[in-house]
Amino acid sequence: MAMTKKTLFCYSVTDLPASMAVFPIMVFVPKFYTGEMGVGLAVAANIILLARIFDVITDPLVGYLSDRTHTRWGRRRPWILASAPVLMLAFFNLFLPPEGAGAAHLFTWMMVLSVGTTMLMIPYYSWAAELSPDYNERSRITGWRSFMGVVGTLSAQLAPVVALLAFGYGGTGAVLAVVGWLTLVLLPLCIGVTVWNVPEARDYVSSRVPLGEGFRLMWRNGPFKRLIAAFMIGSVAFSISTPLYIFYIAFVLGAEDRAVIMLAFFFSANLAGISFWVWLSSKVGKHRAYVGCFTLIALANPMYLLLGPGDFWWMLPITLVSGFAAGGFAALPNSMKADVVDLDTLKSGNNRTASFFAAWSFTAKMSASLGSWIALSVLAWIGFDASPAAVNPPAQIMGLKLLFALLPSTFFLLAAMLVWNYPITEARHLRLRAALERRRDRALARGEVEGGGRATAPGWSPVPGRT
Repeated sequence: MAMTKKTLFCYSVTDLPASMAVFPIMVFVPKFYTGEMGVGLAVAANIILLARIFDVITDPLVGYLSDRTHTRWGRRRPWILASAPVLMLAFFNLFLPPEGAGAAHLFTWMMVLSVGTTMLMIPYYSWAAELSPDYNERSRITGWRSFMGVVGTLSAQLAPVVALLAFGYGGTGAVLAVVGWLTLVLLPLCIGVTVWNVPEARDYVSSRVPLGEGFRLMWRNGPFKRLIAAFMIGSVAFSISTPLYIFYIAFVLGAEDRAVIMLAFFFSANLAGISFWVWLSSKVGKHRAYVGCFTLIALANPMYLLLGPGDFWWMLPITLVSGFAAGGFAALPNSMKADVVDLDTLKSGNNRTASFFAAWSFTAKMSASLGSWIALSVLAWIGFDASPAAVNPPAQIMGLKLLFALLPSTFFLLAAMLVWNYPITEARHLRLRAALERRRDRALARGEVEGGGRATAPGWSPVPGRT
């Protein structure tokens, strides 16, 4: 039985405020703190990277603990609820900083943001993998969540556009202020909808694998290593171009106040692309559709080299193609990730979903920080001046254009090559689920499942493959 739209909506809605906040942190926070708060480019790059290095400890720890959490509310929901006040503090201080906030302020609240994001995203994403055992249904779940995430990111662009057009309230600081207040209101509301309305499975084989042995098993999971390597390379590419987007529009096109308008077009195309890539994955396989995403954006990105001052609207067709290509980048790999967890469950005999998602989360955050570090460090190395009134010479402008347009495409193509022969197809996944069903039947017969009752999430049952 397929999951109802109500359950899909209630689960996915938490990604709306999370994505609403995360993208401006990547795009506008570096520009704001380096341009208006006096933080040096190299210092900002190192702060962002250091905050992610801390995740080496927090991500596996939260994943390990979440897999072993047992409460009457489940093992995912308590962590999601606890993350809300931590994230709200971080968003408030990063988006609405006091006068004179500098490097120490940025470092402190990036660290708090790191902890709160870990507490939310690892249990939240793990929960999705447990809502259904079906190969294509998982893409539907992650597609809904990606859709909500893009709606959140798009809202983060449209709200400042309204503020600019209606009230003349524009600029990087204005974007952060508007998005900050919206996030503070929506985050607790959306988390409440999710934890109140989406049931957790109560029949599962809890993980009993020690942490060290778990990492060794993970390392021997070949499909997971290939998938996470491709994801990391693609994420680095995105994270190089993401913080440079506002620099490119401001210094190459001379249209910083209109940056949110172009970003709104990007995410509108992104929104349109999600359903297409999920549909295509059901026809040609998830990994082939994923290759299509990488290839299309790799071909579009170099076109940015052709633009210069006054070419703001010529950026639109490139942005629409790139945004459409990026539509599958969240839904497809997250669905594929749930499939490789099944392979680990078959080999280890334990449900270690959150531990895998912790490794994935750490990779995602490190990739984002590494990409940002590369982008900002190279700008500093070539002598680029990020201050608002700066007039950079042609060599620095060309350096920015090359960094923004060409380097990400190289990474995207490399990621596509890694995914091309990805081994877990729909047919192989059906065989995995059949083997897991036989094992689960034996576990049920021996009374080795948790909770003692039937799973309550629509489309899920104690015996994988049955509804």
